[in-house]
Amino acid sequence: MEIKAFIDSLKKQGEILLAETWKTSLILFKIVIPVSIATKLLTDWGVIDYAGLALGHVMQLAGLPGSMGVVWGTAMILNLYTAIIVFSTMVVTEHLTVAQVTILATMMLVAHSLPIELGIARKAGIRLWFMLVFRVLGAFISGILLNNIYHTTGFLQTGFIAVWRPESIDPSWGVWAIAQLKSLLSIYIIILVLLITVRLLNWLHITDMLGRALRPVLKMMGISKDAVPVTIIGMTMGIGYGGGLIIREAHSGRLSEREIFFSLSFMGLMHSMIEDTLLMIFLGGHVSGVLLFRFIFAMLVIFIMVRLMRRFSDERFYRYFFRSQRGTL
Repeated sequence: MEIKAFIDSLKKQGEILLAETWKTSLILFKIVIPVSIATKLLTDWGVIDYAGLALGHVMQLAGLPGSMGVVWGTAMILNLYTAIIVFSTMVVTEHLTVAQVTILATMMLVAHSLPIELGIARKAGIRLWFMLVFRVLGAFISGILLNNIYHTTGFLQTGFIAVWRPESIDPSWGVWAIAQLKSLLSIYIIILVLLITVRLLNWLHITDMLGRALRPVLKMMGISKDAVPVTIIGMTMGIGYGGGLIIREAHSGRLSEREIFFSLSFMGLMHSMIEDTLLMIFLGGHVSGVLLFRFIFAMLVIFIMVRLMRRFSDERFYRYFFRSQRGTL
């Protein structure tokens, strides 16, 4: 009888887990699908190229040639993988240093896949205008600061040699559609794994240990221990996955709306520190910029932001920065 009760309990927990996975995934699907179609159309119409060329005029402030504006523009509107392909076609004609590639890689890590990631932040309650300015300006300031650091110290001024170049992608709609279906399936599977991981972390009390270890830093950032699991997932796996869980938490009422705001703002500057960071290292970026500088920069920005936001009343906070989303999933 005890074994049967245990099996029945497992089945019930499995059903609940699958239901939560589908609900969380559906939130992301509603954002990813229309945005993916729109960005595919923009790419085919050449809008991405024009946006990138417009950015070329400001890239020099970060010590980069104007042509790199097309690469960054592609990353912001589409994704890192497509931007890498664009970069690989341009690096042949550009004589870049390792420092310049690191600066570009860091800027792309801070601001990429904006249509999807801004949609996730908006769904969680953050006002669109704020997160757009925050991500783009954060990336641009990162580039300027890194350029000054590398220029002043003379670090990474050796010539860049490309050691990895991705294969070209078939631009047809059929290949694109298959790739999108694979991506949606991957999102579902990863969300399932993440929800299992969160439950396991709670069951093993690892979340409590992390909360105690990170409490001083999180308190400084305006994030309580209750937001530790989703914040860590966003940092390590990315906004697309951690953001999905944040949206769920935003509507659950378990986190305060200022905690959600600071947590997603931190994720905006420092997320996917495993996959995306490795991707930029393979591209040619140095760990000093794509990981160490990015983490320190994110911590400092949120530290300052928390103290500035204390000056804002709840009325001004909701008017300019956050829309209450509880109960409206």
